[in-house]
Amino acid sequence: MRILGYTVKKIILGLCVFSTAACTQQSPSQTRQFGRSSAAWMEDNGKIKVLSTVRMIDDLVAEIGKERVDRMTLIYGEIDPHSYEMVKGDDEKIDFAQVVFYNGLGLEHGASLSYRMQKHANAVAVAEAVRNLHPEKILTHGGQLDPHLWMDISLWMETIDPIVDALTDLSPQDEEIFRANGEALKGRMSAAHKEIVRTLQEIPKEKRFLVTSHDSFHYFSRAYLDGSSEHEEEDWQTRFIAPEGLAPDAQISPADIQAVLDYLITHRVNTVFSESNISRDALRKIVEASAAKGWPVKIASMNLHSDAMGAKETEAGTYLGMMRHNMRVMVEAWK
Repeated sequence: MRILGYTVKKIILGLCVFSTAACTQQSPSQTRQFGRSSAAWMEDNGKIKVLSTVRMIDDLVAEIGKERVDRMTLIYGEIDPHSYEMVKGDDEKIDFAQVVFYNGLGLEHGASLSYRMQKHANAVAVAEAVRNLHPEKILTHGGQLDPHLWMDISLWMETIDPIVDALTDLSPQDEEIFRANGEALKGRMSAAHKEIVRTLQEIPKEKRFLVTSHDSFHYFSRAYLDGSSEHEEEDWQTRFIAPEGLAPDAQISPADIQAVLDYLITHRVNTVFSESNISRDALRKIVEASAAKGWPVKIASMNLHSDAMGAKETEAGTYLGMMRHNMRVMVEAWK
């Protein structure tokens, strides 16, 4: 029944795409990825049609499925996944996909998108799968689940098996290939994780205090910014602060600004870090207020990447490249 339903949907959507341009009128940023249109993705080429909500997931799918999958990312560029609301054409993409991979844990909390993820017949929440296996490793802030698992490579590795399992369900004859690709990817991710731990631990302890735009680096702080003794005592929580919450669309209060100012002075922090898809306005206010208090602070010259990866042609255009980019930006500023 799954195969029959998929075939019917292909026929209907194919007629929609080719019979009238009115079926999908979207902005270029939403219809094209790396020069390829969503209409091209919907063409029948015998590959598994995979839709991922964010590129951090899509990058793993690419490494696991390789030429056996045909991929599309729903939330692309510098768009904030926390507040993403579906645009015209997204319904068709979701319906057409044989499998949809999304993060879960409240990341895709736009009402329309959240509803469609719950209703899709074959949608896999990869971070929720990690939570089911390791609930003790999932962070919360202000009573909300922290969805930014990808900021800890060792945790994001745990999403590989759910992706492998879902692709295998759709193409059982390729199971051995998917699992081999997944194991190879785990090896590369494990090596990158150890590299970042080693490199950041070389920075003096008194300098490893991170201030960014929003609360997306708690997993990063726990994994990379403290030593093992601190981790056991949960002092890693003192290694990171941000003026904006888990979703960078909430109002910033004077108390939020004051908390960051106190943090800067207490820990003698001289550099704060902007994020590629977040406005610098809050950081600029903090820099101005800190200067008024006699504590000069600057914004690092290069952005960090958190909720959005970099352009394809840059180092941060892949997931592991993004994580190494963040590491290098911090090292440069702290040294």
